[in-house]
Amino acid sequence: MASPPSLLPSAGEDDESQREVYEQLRQLVSTYPTVPSGLDTPYYRHPDGWYTFLPAMVSVMVAQRHFTARDTDIIIATFPKCGTTWLKALLFATVHRDGGGAGGVEDDAALAQLRARNPHQLVPFLEIQVYVRDRAPDLSSLPAPRLLATHIPRPSLPASVAISGCKVVYMCRDPKDCLVSLWHFLDAQRPEPRGDVGEDFRLFCDGVSLVGPYWDHVLAYWRWHVERPGQVLFMTYEELSGDTLGQLRRLAEFVGRPFTGEERAARVDEAIVKACSFEGLAGAEVNRSGTIELMEEPMRNAEFFRRGVVGDWPNYLSPEMATRIDKITESKFRGSGLKENPRRCAGILLNVL
Repeated sequence: MASPPSLLPSAGEDDESQREVYEQLRQLVSTYPTVPSGLDTPYYRHPDGWYTFLPAMVSVMVAQRHFTARDTDIIIATFPKCGTTWLKALLFATVHRDGGGAGGVEDDAALAQLRARNPHQLVPFLEIQVYVRDRAPDLSSLPAPRLLATHIPRPSLPASVAISGCKVVYMCRDPKDCLVSLWHFLDAQRPEPRGDVGEDFRLFCDGVSLVGPYWDHVLAYWRWHVERPGQVLFMTYEELSGDTLGQLRRLAEFVGRPFTGEERAARVDEAIVKACSFEGLAGAEVNRSGTIELMEEPMRNAEFFRRGVVGDWPNYLSPEMATRIDKITESKFRGSGLKENPRRCAGILLNVL
């Protein structure tokens, strides 16, 4: 299988006009309210009520103007640090699998791609990989299905995503584990790591975090799933961890690539689970030593593979912190059809009723 066509921006005849659009939007976003982020630059507050850094917010606005979704697109949507890298790998391997031909499943071309490239290269983010560097690339010539990803909150998604009827796969995670993972990720970017989650905990509870508030992000996609279950699949990190094979088969059905009886007999689905496991991905040479560019900055691929476990939060959050997050979750999700269920994923997972 050939490498997927690049979605990264390239030079073109409209370079100057595109730069002007970015500059106009930078000036606009610079007028928005700001709050400290704990990093070198503040968070800006979007009119829709969520926070991020200025370059990413500008890129979201460019995507709103320029991205035209097609009904064959498949878009992963997540809040940061909710298993995005894992889900990208599973989706890519599922959609592009070929079974390996005569060589068997070990020679599957999609799995070979995952051994050679980081999942973020194979399923790029709209707002931090595609619409960057003052470019608005033309994606119309890319073959179907186009696999893309985003952290953009539902109210700010490009309108064409909903109108097109394209498939959207949303995955959320227990907010306590999400916070801890996000803290580790951001702390690694700080010139002087804090080493303590306290300030990030306070901001998270106040709704101030990357594309936060967390609860608004989850609820908006959940309600969209309830309204359009055929267009939006709602998954959880904990369910995926607890039954990876079952959830993979569910994902495959949703995107129109169900595993056949022959494929199951050949254990193609099991091979994908193994290759996309934390150990499988983190152990790949490209993820141990490679880098990827996000928001025009190089990042080590290894930073996307910390632990990959459910229930890591007690190692970092006090019982009082956990109680506060649980109370916010209960209050925010009350009446939505989402609530905690102790029979599923050790009592920390949001369960769909």
